[in-house]
Amino acid sequence: MIDVTVENFEAEVINASMEVPVLVDFWAPWCGPCKTLGPILEKLEVAYEGRFKLVKIDSDQEQQIAGMFGIRSIPTCVLLIGGQPVDGFMGALPEGQVRAFLDKHLPSAEEALAEEDEAQAQEALADGDTEGALEKLQHAVATDPANDDARFDYVKLLLQLGREDDAKVAFAPVIAKAAGSRRLGALKVWLDAIDFVASGAQGEGALAAFDAKIAASKRDFDARFGRARWLIAAQRWTEAMDELLEILMRDKAWNEEAARKTYVAVLEIIEPPKPKVAEGQIPPEDPVVATYRRRLSSVVLS
Repeated sequence: MIDVTVENFEAEVINASMEVPVLVDFWAPWCGPCKTLGPILEKLEVAYEGRFKLVKIDSDQEQQIAGMFGIRSIPTCVLLIGGQPVDGFMGALPEGQVRAFLDKHLPSAEEALAEEDEAQAQEALADGDTEGALEKLQHAVATDPANDDARFDYVKLLLQLGREDDAKVAFAPVIAKAAGSRRLGALKVWLDAIDFVASGAQGEGALAAFDAKIAASKRDFDARFGRARWLIAAQRWTEAMDELLEILMRDKAWNEEAARKTYVAVLEIIEPPKPKVAEGQIPPEDPVVATYRRRLSSVVLS
């Protein structure tokens, strides 16, 4: 619990709510119901283990802030997420009702733990600790099976490490969602390419066979698409996109836009996590992803 004034309001409330929900308790020393609600809020802040941050604002001393929020009676609580007020309540609610209010907006304990595991996994990857990252992602998925972002990162890392059978097992619970999810759909494209190679298009000899067919006919789109899928299975991403562009330059709509959809899936797979930047700044785009996005736009819009 932190006492907030005009001087620290921006840092402790607005900026802090970009990272974690902030519950603002407007109160005053003379207010009886405030004395009842305050201990409940402080107890819940501890019980929720960092899932929200509690700050207190003396509405008598900080009338400018109280006016900004339109406070007419106390106690009044306002919840901020992402720098904006999203909900609130007035009066000294009992603990059960305050919990219900918080649970409506805050991630569950499992969701919060999974998000923390995923963040630590990304840090481990940045430090080159692949096994540590894999362990954290596995734990995130086990803790919160509905966290598709953690599952995407987990399956992706398994595939990068060549653990294809483990990746298929981890992907199986969400395979039905792949058609409606850009990220999960991208993983399915990758897994399908691996199955395509395993079904018979194996080894460097297969690549030579595709090359021979393309040399005989530059419009042999089946061969070009097969070659692109072989390259995807081999994690040769830019070469795969180059091949898909060859199809798009000749026939954008071929096979129900299979080349464009596959190209977009590859971009999704290779895009690294966005680095954290200061508020108001735009994180830099990966140069390879940016280049290939521009190439796709140039071909599709031409």
